[in-house]
Amino acid sequence: MAEKRNIFLVGPMGAGKSTIGRELADRLHLDFYDSDQEIERRTGADIAWVFDLEGEEGFRLREESVIEDLTEKQGIVLATGGGSVISAQVRNRLSARGIVVYLETTIDKQVARTQRDRRRPLLQTEEEPRDVLENLAVQRNPLYEEIADVIVQTDDQSAKVVAHKIMERLDF
Repeated sequence: MAEKRNIFLVGPMGAGKSTIGRELADRLHLDFYDSDQEIERRTGADIAWVFDLEGEEGFRLREESVIEDLTEKQGIVLATGGGSVISAQVRNRLSARGIVVYLETTIDKQVARTQRDRRRPLLQTEEEPRDVLENLAVQRNPLYEEIADVIVQTDDQSAKVVAHKIMERLDF
């Protein structure tokens, strides 16, 4: 690849951003980053702890900073946190600094993929996970669509198949 382009993956929790991102980066020989993992690395604590201590607002400020830094790199695949698009600053950075791929999935798949995962603070409430995910979708799906250069459905497809589809759509 003559020019090193960035690929930024956006979408809801459980869409497969991290798994597909690793596969895509591997195939394209690009560096892979996960904004949530980078926050954990920088803070020395897991996301749930950051949420508990600083609340969602504090977490989102950290997320903005990490995405600001990571999107300045060249030739990366970045899996963003599902809520990162809430920030207009993040949406602008992603749109301006790379190709944005929206990994779309159904609520049913999200529920199935996240039901045993205790590392998702927004799902650790009294509210039913399906209700939480539906409410988040109403708020966030239009924001994913707003900045997406490409939309790829991830339901019932392996990470390898989705990575291949993304590469085809982006002419890699």
